[in-house]
Amino acid sequence: MKVVLLAGGFGTRLSEYTESIPKPMVTIGRKPILWHIMGIYARYGFSDFYLALGYKAEVIKEYFLHYRSMNSDFSLNLGSGKITYLQQDESDWNVTLVDTETTPMTGGRLKRMQRYIGHETFLMSYGDGVADIDIKALLDFHRQHGKMVTVTAVHPGARFGELEMEESGVVTSFMEKPQTGHGWINGGFFVFEPEFFDLIENDATILEKTPLERATAMGELMAYRHKGYWQCMDTKRDRDVLEGLWQSGAAPWAK
Repeated sequence: MKVVLLAGGFGTRLSEYTESIPKPMVTIGRKPILWHIMGIYARYGFSDFYLALGYKAEVIKEYFLHYRSMNSDFSLNLGSGKITYLQQDESDWNVTLVDTETTPMTGGRLKRMQRYIGHETFLMSYGDGVADIDIKALLDFHRQHGKMVTVTAVHPGARFGELEMEESGVVTSFMEKPQTGHGWINGGFFVFEPEFFDLIENDATILEKTPLERATAMGELMAYRHKGYWQCMDTKRDRDVLEGLWQSGAAPWAK
């Protein structure tokens, strides 16, 4: 199953880093957070990645183009140019890098990926959040309810988009970044049926606005409650928290 990762935003609230690199390339333990997110999926057998690039797309392209040499020790014969890698990288991933340009909003960026996804169920995440989520359990939940969209609901602070839902998981309200509220919020880690593309109008469409609101009104949006660890990386403080967990050997998303 294909995994779409939105990796094209400007990351203005993390400007300490994003003036020179895109937000998904900000490192945790010398690895981009994008790599950490991909690792979450790969641990459950989902390793066919489609990256929707935008701001400083060339930085992400360069990283994966030279991924093996950047993540391995190697010997180089300067005369012949022969490279001998001294260890084998275990990341047997397929990575498709698509420049969706800098102007589209999140919905428009996803819409531009439609030609690569085709008519099949797919997974999607933002390029700035990690969790100890069970991806197979998420997908099982999606298949059981048979609706168009599943969003992962998480329980952090109140500065994110809030979800209201019935006990069964049917979403009754989807509000992006309300001023008040302390309930479940949009944690990313979506499952989409391909019909969702029809709800995205153009490049100016914000994924978290009209498309998901329309899916809610249609009764086609379900929430998978994730009660474990979740953390996005919006600020330097967020990044420092994630770095501390990684350095301590207790990073929940890496287990």
